[in-house]
Amino acid sequence: MHPSLALALALLATPAPAEPPLTDTAFDSYTAGRTFSFSTGAAPFGQEWYGPGRRVIWAFSDDDCVNGQWHAEDRPTGTAICFAYDDMPDPQCWHFFAAPDGLTARFLGNPANDLTYFIRDSATGLICPNLAS
Repeated sequence: MHPSLALALALLATPAPAEPPLTDTAFDSYTAGRTFSFSTGAAPFGQEWYGPGRRVIWAFSDDDCVNGQWHAEDRPTGTAICFAYDDMPDPQCWHFFAAPDGLTARFLGNPANDLTYFIRDSATGLICPNLAS
């Protein structure tokens, strides 16, 4: 095999460096005022609305809505976006990444969890009768 062909094949086989997670500024800019569906595959399992002041409202599919807030934490692996909710005040942190058709995310609270979560614009919007005033 020609040495330059071998080098080219070796470079193709070498994984490209992973993109860093979104910064808090990029995450806020992308999500503010929008509602997203979360899934681990084809079927969504929940939705979240992102409001001003880093406020969020989360609901698992067919469940009540819960108010929350998000904040950023600097980690050695990049910016973590952490969520605390009224019914679960201990923050849950994620790395979010830009994707061609939305975002992907990795949960940071369980090293054995290697699922990729897919975040797409919601087709329906979030309806929260339990939070209506």
